[in-house]
Amino acid sequence: MIPNKKQTTPPARTDERLAKRVAEMVPCSRREAEQYISGGWVSVNGKTVEEPMFRVADHKVTIDPDASLMEVSDVTLLLNKPPGFDATAELGEANKRVKPAQQLLKPETHAADDASGVRLLKRHFSNLESTVELETGASGLVIFTQDWRILRKLTEDAGVLEQEVIVEIKGEVPQASLDRLNHGLASDGRPLPPVKVSVNSNAEGSSKLRFAIKGVHPGLIAYLCERMGFEILSMKRIRVGRVSLSQLALGQWRYLAPYERF
Repeated sequence: MIPNKKQTTPPARTDERLAKRVAEMVPCSRREAEQYISGGWVSVNGKTVEEPMFRVADHKVTIDPDASLMEVSDVTLLLNKPPGFDATAELGEANKRVKPAQQLLKPETHAADDASGVRLLKRHFSNLESTVELETGASGLVIFTQDWRILRKLTEDAGVLEQEVIVEIKGEVPQASLDRLNHGLASDGRPLPPVKVSVNSNAEGSSKLRFAIKGVHPGLIAYLCERMGFEILSMKRIRVGRVSLSQLALGQWRYLAPYERF
């Protein structure tokens, strides 16, 4: 027979959920307390905590005096992607050959001069989608969004949204080649998307061309340059629609400002 063991009563918990503490402090409902916390308005021992289930005991809990119950809006993040990163790969696809650009989105790479006025929250790095492709070897503007309206705009208007790309090529650019590009080229008898090309700058041994093109897809600009006999040294996308990269540093990101429209 198994001898009877003396039952012991587990010690009573002295901590509680952060949402319960906040609800008592305001006071408000538990649901409203969770909104305050997930909105980034609550700090524990001086550090912002966004998880309502976080446990607190004798911690110092502070609620921002500007705290609001307004629903946290979905955001759009603009990244200056370095070469070598896949613009649309999901984080779960990361391996030795695929480096998702999304892995660069973190608080440490947030541009210090971001003028959008958006408060950085942990939730801004989840459920992000990117649809505007960019060559892995290229750098420049990549868009990640949680907003279904912007996602639909970028998807449905992909064929008419103009993109601006700076392409550095080896050597000088003959005027005849520029004229051919601007006149329009065809492939297998089918016209390629119209393109506006101009010389952006010249340096010793290289030239920078500014491509403005609608309906672009990865490989198209490289194909056009190959047709002209241009050797590409680098490629950088600086604008999608009416939204530009501006002075965003390589590898950094900023929020799409409320007044910006694609």
